[in-house]
Amino acid sequence: MASISNSSTPFKLRHSFSRTVSLLVKIILGSSSPARREILADMGYEFTVMSADIDEKAIRREKPEELVKALAEAKADAIKLKLHADCALEGELLPTLLITSDQVMVSKGVIRERPRSKEEAREFIKSYSSDRAFAVNFVLVTNLITGATKGGWDIPDVIHFHHIPDEFIENVVKEEGMTCVAGGLKLTHPSVVPFIKELVGTADSVCGLPRELTEKLIRESLN
Repeated sequence: MASISNSSTPFKLRHSFSRTVSLLVKIILGSSSPARREILADMGYEFTVMSADIDEKAIRREKPEELVKALAEAKADAIKLKLHADCALEGELLPTLLITSDQVMVSKGVIRERPRSKEEAREFIKSYSSDRAFAVNFVLVTNLITGATKGGWDIPDVIHFHHIPDEFIENVVKEEGMTCVAGGLKLTHPSVVPFIKELVGTADSVCGLPRELTEKLIRESLN
């Protein structure tokens, strides 16, 4: 498997910016994903977490790029309604940025979201065997004080797979924690890595929160 870079931006410069932002801006991560929380924290930001709790299956688009954008926007709208209902932003003096995102995998021309059942997870993973898939991400940063938004896509990160044995697939499907992600397979899990022939892209993009795109949108939202 090829080496995977997390970012081309120097570590000290990234964290100097994020530390400054954390002092001047309140950040809300609108996601329940542990991977996204870990990425944003590793980028050096301090933030709170809120979950949108929307029915993602009620939002349909034919193209993966349109779908992830619509879902990220719907998540932002749902969280804004929660904050308004709770009067959470009343009297807030610091600028407040809300980060929402969505990811799907695409394999054999079919959009693969989070599987709804073990059968669907099994179908997803079998489709990757000796083939390839790519991740489509959309990140949206909303300034909750001004209402301004900045968004962008991260496409594609291509994953080439070796043959994936049926026995391994069955073991994975039994573990819900391995399949409760877009595409139905936690690609960064140590047991999965041997079946990845090549990953063209970055680990953070595969995990659903591209670092460079997210930081770019944060910077643009503060200008």
